[in-house]
Amino acid sequence: MTEGSGTRLVQLPSGDRVLPPVPGSRTEPLGEPAPPAEHAPVQGLAVVVGSRPVSAYTELTLEAPDIAEVAQPGQFVAFAVGGPTSAMLLRRSIAIAGVGDGRFSVVVSARAAGSTWLAGLRPGDEVDVVGPLGRPFPLPPPGTPTLLVGGGYGAAALVGLGGLLRSRGHEVAAVVGAGDAARLCSVEDLAAVAAPFVVTTDDGSAGRPGRVTGPVADLVSGAGAVYACGPMPMLAAVARLATDRGVPSWVAVEESMACGVGVCMTCVLPVVGADGRSRFARSCVEGPVFAGDRVRFADVGTLPPDLVGADAMALPHPPDAPALDEAPEPEPSAEPGADTAAHPTAPTGETP
Repeated sequence: MTEGSGTRLVQLPSGDRVLPPVPGSRTEPLGEPAPPAEHAPVQGLAVVVGSRPVSAYTELTLEAPDIAEVAQPGQFVAFAVGGPTSAMLLRRSIAIAGVGDGRFSVVVSARAAGSTWLAGLRPGDEVDVVGPLGRPFPLPPPGTPTLLVGGGYGAAALVGLGGLLRSRGHEVAAVVGAGDAARLCSVEDLAAVAAPFVVTTDDGSAGRPGRVTGPVADLVSGAGAVYACGPMPMLAAVARLATDRGVPSWVAVEESMACGVGVCMTCVLPVVGADGRSRFARSCVEGPVFAGDRVRFADVGTLPPDLVGADAMALPHPPDAPALDEAPEPEPSAEPGADTAAHPTAPTGETP
């Protein structure tokens, strides 16, 4: 979409040209994209050295120095699941929860065959893994107070970030929420680095009853940067609260990642670029960390008509091809479909 097409672009002080804002929205420049990873990913066998239950989840600790020594908060790893003879071809992508001494940890939510197999690994087992993958959280300027917001096991992706921020002298506040007490995650780890620290549950079984948006609304004005990981509706709400108060935010989105390296295009979502035009961005390569005010959350899972290339992607069906709603039922597959939906999430939560 250009000025010649009849749509007027607004020139910002930064030099960016953006579409006119929706009435009631902010007109300040958008947040900066997350930086590229500093190190290329590697593939190899990681040895499980620890497994323990964490509420409704399983935390695995794996020895893999090539990954652990270069991983940055916000990045993820992709596991081959089911063993060497498995028919489950797609990897499972999970956010890195912590690193140290040549090891990294992940929190697994066992939901279907692939994640259940992964959660069942025991010390001494080996698993094929690729990582670290994706873009990390950008760090704020020195002295910036920060707010971390985690939903469900997406909170695990914020543990390493919270520790890094504290080690660099930042004030860290945190809000962690879940549907109920059993689905809370990383509470003790984040409580150790954050003050104030608030827990919420939808059913009131732990902490404050309600959703994370209540305490986030109270704390966001005192923050200079907001970081979040959890379900997409939560990320949308947190990003909106931060943007409305002029605070930059970065979110680790949870989209299904079939390959983890940017080839298959299954994890795309609409993101606004510096030129004000929206494009599909691959969560596994351009993300999973995005500036919160760049993600078009309301359009995730759709093909917005103003998206760059939308006219080419919305091709009509040939006369002899069935419409989408008339397509035949797919043949049964050895790959369980219930295991292909995401966070997180994370990473980030688990993705295929």
